[in-house]
Amino acid sequence: MRKSNWKFLSLILFSASLMLVLAACGGGGESGSDGELEDKYTVATDTGFVPFEFKEDGEYTGFDIELINAIADEAGFEIELAPTNFDGIIPGLQTGKFDIAIAGIGITEERAKKIDYSDPYYESGLRIGVPKDNTSIKNLEDLEGKTIATRLGSTSAAFIKENIKDATANEYQQMSQVYLAVENGSADAVLYDAPNVAYYIKTEGSDKLKMVGELYKAEQYGIAISKGHEDLVKAINDALATLKENGTYDEIYKKWFGEAPKES
Repeated sequence: MRKSNWKFLSLILFSASLMLVLAACGGGGESGSDGELEDKYTVATDTGFVPFEFKEDGEYTGFDIELINAIADEAGFEIELAPTNFDGIIPGLQTGKFDIAIAGIGITEERAKKIDYSDPYYESGLRIGVPKDNTSIKNLEDLEGKTIATRLGSTSAAFIKENIKDATANEYQQMSQVYLAVENGSADAVLYDAPNVAYYIKTEGSDKLKMVGELYKAEQYGIAISKGHEDLVKAINDALATLKENGTYDEIYKKWFGEAPKES
């Protein structure tokens, strides 16, 4: 009798344990945490990159700012902008300080080891800017041995070091410092993202600088996302695709660059 009772008790304990395991497994599957978006994300940006992101009349504006707001609206989440220096964006994404970043961030293999990217949203390249009265610098080869101003942590800084012989790359946190360095003679030229160089020379620097040479090192910008958020990457890509299909992307592009994007 004791033996039978022991077998019966063992069977009950085994059944109870099995039910607990199944319940635990079932609970994890129903949570849906892996596929759900948050209500709000922190978006890092560097507001010194005209015309992509900058502050005007106390408000953040620019191509990137309008685009990320449109993407957030389409994807169904809110954003909180977190202005920071460009060289702090990637580390901030790695540590979880930021969820997303949009700041004219070139897509590179090295960065892709540390962060995830959206699909490309803008095609750029590098341009040279020199003082208006300069006649000795006409192309990339003429920058050999020269001091070149650019932005700290940018792809242009790496390009200078890897491709221009004996050149010195003076890197600054803010683009205003970059252009001032060329204007006051502490640097021979600026080499940086084409749209920013073109915009500055068209506006503030129209009587000080000029562009020379061709468009170098074509590259694409992507929205950066901290690693391990595949659902967020997909949501941003889906929203970006929708904005391109319904014409919203073209409207924003034309507003800031005065022409339709190449793919239109």
